[in-house]
Amino acid sequence: MGLFSFSKKPRPSKLNWININTVEELKQAIAETENVEGLFFKHSTRCNISAMALNGFENQWEQDDKCELYFIDLIAHRDVSNALSELTGVEHQSPQVIVVKNNEAIYAASHNGISAREIKKSI
Repeated sequence: MGLFSFSKKPRPSKLNWININTVEELKQAIAETENVEGLFFKHSTRCNISAMALNGFENQWEQDDKCELYFIDLIAHRDVSNALSELTGVEHQSPQVIVVKNNEAIYAASHNGISAREIKKSI
């Protein structure tokens, strides 16, 4: 598979991502941030910058039970991405990470600014 090849197969990951496919699932995930922080990763499967940001994040992140990891495929679920922007008040970017606690965005970063180390400092 070349650098610009795209596949419909789910990509392997060492992290326990929870896929968000509907606005209802998104609302439920945000509601659950009263108990544990939620990290929402908005990823474009057509963008090499997004792929690099996701890979970099996954290589840096150490799985922990203090933060749930939610994955939003922007191409397949743009409505979910738009709803996340509306619900958090964070302007849409791609790729983008938004960390939510108690139903409010406490951290957001996009593109090369996505850093697992910086996210860990914020939670």
